[in-house]
Amino acid sequence: MSRMDQINEQLGQELARLINELVEMPNALITVTQVKCSPNLREATVRISVLPDNLTGTALKQVKKQNSNFIKHLNKRLVLKNMPKLRWQIDPTERKAEELEQTIKNLN
Repeated sequence: MSRMDQINEQLGQELARLINELVEMPNALITVTQVKCSPNLREATVRISVLPDNLTGTALKQVKKQNSNFIKHLNKRLVLKNMPKLRWQIDPTERKAEELEQTIKNLN
């Protein structure tokens, strides 16, 4: 496992824990699916999935709202030369899988 893979994995684990602690969405499940840092560690793209699907927009807003708190906590827990700027995205994989499953059911 490369150093970049280790950083991505560690950031993902810490962000998942922080989302669980700091984001108040009792009716939703927010999961960090992928973290990908740029080679210079200036930016990190964080992909999340949200269940149920109709709360995706609200969850993304809540996560972005807590961004500065996430950075503050990450600075305390991780030793990185540069803490990357977090860019949040919704991971469409779950939605696409559900659509594909529905299409297959409709064909049968």
